[in-house]
Amino acid sequence: MAASGMMKALVFRPQSQSLAVKDITVPIPGPKQILIKVEAVALNTVDVMNIDHPIALQDMRVVGTDFAGVVVRIGEDLQTLEDPRMKIGARVAGLVQGANSANDRPGAYAEYVVTDYDLTWKVADSVPLESAATITMCGLTAAQGLFYRMGFPCPFYGTPTFGGVEEPVNVLIYGATTNVGLFAAQLVRIAEKTAGKKVRLIGAASASKHTSLKKAPYQYDILVDYRDDNWPERVREATDESGVSYAIDAVSVGSTVGMVESTLSPLGKFAAFRTPIIGGFDIAALKIKPVVGPVWEGLGVEFGYHGVTLHANPDARSFAAAFFKYIGQEPTSGSNVLQSGPIRLMPGGMEQIISDGFAVLRKSSLVSRAGSDQKDETHLQPISMEKLVYKI
Repeated sequence: MAASGMMKALVFRPQSQSLAVKDITVPIPGPKQILIKVEAVALNTVDVMNIDHPIALQDMRVVGTDFAGVVVRIGEDLQTLEDPRMKIGARVAGLVQGANSANDRPGAYAEYVVTDYDLTWKVADSVPLESAATITMCGLTAAQGLFYRMGFPCPFYGTPTFGGVEEPVNVLIYGATTNVGLFAAQLVRIAEKTAGKKVRLIGAASASKHTSLKKAPYQYDILVDYRDDNWPERVREATDESGVSYAIDAVSVGSTVGMVESTLSPLGKFAAFRTPIIGGFDIAALKIKPVVGPVWEGLGVEFGYHGVTLHANPDARSFAAAFFKYIGQEPTSGSNVLQSGPIRLMPGGMEQIISDGFAVLRKSSLVSRAGSDQKDETHLQPISMEKLVYKI
């Protein structure tokens, strides 16, 4: 085992714009930390976005956020604690910040990664690590927006029931096929079971995906085509013009924020996942302001993010730890609480992330180019309702 010595990692050097697999030192777990042998990683848009437009200024940064693997070492202070995540050989998944901060943070695209044990979750034996790797970041992002920031009744943290909201409770998810949207729908349905009121779940997505979204685990009641310029009107019609009580804008770019806001009831709430500067929307023009915050608050540390210093948030960390403990449970099905969406298992290893994986993410973010490169191999086609995964 290379739990001491050197390992391979995908290293970014912002000053020279260099991105390459390098040999670096294997990290050592500190207090309340575990060392994980990484078996699979998932790619997120933010991972390539913050390489193309660096916010990490240190000379050598390991890239990557989402990982899944096997525990190979635990911190000395954890030896006597009882937790399934702190056993050698335990299968876990988690997230780290990588190059998504101005601070020096560990990254996931490496043979080994160190993280706080309670910021990981136990992966059920029936769940492939390749699937588990896709859940953490977008799952926590969805949970933060829905429960922590909007106050939707939460089955594992805070209040589990609704207040005076009339039944059915109208919930909109714009960008229903994004990974954040897929997990938000699952969390709404899970929370509905303990919230005490019927939820009418409304989604905005490509019409080609509507059949999939009507099935478990999403079970949308109503779906509209986001390409229809009048989709907000279709949403209001579906609520008998009363409007939406809770909305998730899983895209949060340009006009999407204002369009989602237009579907809300006068007392409605909505969550966006990009700041006005990053998302390119005018927050001053909105009558109802979205709740916005980066997923990294869940790490409970101070960090620099796009020119702003965000202070450590113990409450956000407490929420994240509760979320990870919750989704690591195994219901009677023998699986975990959340199900991964479709994955695209990419050929090759860490080296191919640069040439193939990031290229696909860049291509998929350019709508005008999507589908135009017909000669591409299947694994290099733009993604829709998929997550890119590499074995390490």
